[in-house]
Amino acid sequence: WDHAQARGACIYAELAGVGMTADGADLTAPNAGGAARAMQGALDDASMTEDTIGYVNAHGTGTRLNDRTETAALHQVFRTLPPTSSSKGAIGHCLCAAGALEAAFTVMALHTQTLPPTVGFTVADPDCDIDPVPLARPARFGAALSNSFAFGGMNASVLFRRP
Repeated sequence: WDHAQARGACIYAELAGVGMTADGADLTAPNAGGAARAMQGALDDASMTEDTIGYVNAHGTGTRLNDRTETAALHQVFRTLPPTSSSKGAIGHCLCAAGALEAAFTVMALHTQTLPPTVGFTVADPDCDIDPVPLARPARFGAALSNSFAFGGMNASVLFRRP
């Protein structure tokens, strides 16, 4: 932090918390409990509560199984779901690089105070009762969560806050 300030760097966001789980429930089917524990772990690591999160960049693969499971996990963590969009409609699923790219989307959303859209979103799934941010829009929020869930039940959530 001191080095960045000393060199005059633009500080886009602060990495405030990280949560990781390895539920190993299934090779390809996500597990809501493992995903929820990763999100809660990031909140706990940051010493923040769920009501401080103003945006979630979802793992959001656009598949029925993944999106419904992630929605269920969000409900386990949040009393009121924050706006939640997915970057994959814009960039595709970059597999091992997905988490890094989606973290960058999340950081820039915080920095610009703009919720990024879920590109390609057209029809809501009745089992996914989230605000999917179909179009980019301005918002005032101080913290955001980025989810990355992988094959074999590997789950990671990173929490960023405004500097």
